[in-house]
Amino acid sequence: MPPKKASWIPDQHGAWAMLTVPFLVGTFLSPEPGRQHALLLAAWLLGYAAVFHAQQWLRLRRVAARRPEVARRHVRPALVLGAATALAGIPLAVLQPWLLLAGAAAAPCVAVNTWFAWLGWERALVNGLVAVVPACGMLLVAARLGGGGLPWAPAAACLLYFAGTVPYVKTMIRERNSFTYYRGSVAYHAAATALAALLSPWLAIPFAGYLARAAVLPGRGLRAPVIGAVELVCSAALSVSLLLIY
Repeated sequence: MPPKKASWIPDQHGAWAMLTVPFLVGTFLSPEPGRQHALLLAAWLLGYAAVFHAQQWLRLRRVAARRPEVARRHVRPALVLGAATALAGIPLAVLQPWLLLAGAAAAPCVAVNTWFAWLGWERALVNGLVAVVPACGMLLVAARLGGGGLPWAPAAACLLYFAGTVPYVKTMIRERNSFTYYRGSVAYHAAATALAALLSPWLAIPFAGYLARAAVLPGRGLRAPVIGAVELVCSAALSVSLLLIY
């Protein structure tokens, strides 16, 4: 039976903010946001979905070898979404050949994530942190595409925030009983707040809020929708802060 349409959309809900926030911030920080940004965003999101299904196919071929149909349901989405990515991305690569270099720079991170997927270690802390790097790097790509420079400070702020979401979310769900994870998450957020203040004193305000949520919310038994809603607010606060400051 072919997969339902809904199954084509990756169920990694936390990834969508990480994929879109840096991109949109870079777009609106650029002097000339335009149609090419819309095309690049389409290629970016479609590419993520295609890679997700390809990685799931690899993972399930290994861990569910006795049920090949489980892996096969990811083949069609991977191929169709990959083709859609090419349709959106090739015209951009012709118009802006430097985007190929940006893609090459992201390739090692994608390779690492694919390796972890094949091993079945997708939830590993290192895997999550590696995935943050190209996502935040899209801020630089989007800004450059709009005729701007390379705004390293906003990209670094995004990296500090989204890297912190990886251990924080674990303290809320999979590692909610681990004091080691909790202590590490709080320590990271304290350090991130100090580093963000070096980028801009104004950034200390939202990052102090991120530190507070990392210290206070774990252990309170919050349901997944509430955790997700909090992260949406935090992501929105980061976006607004960066656009106002820079």
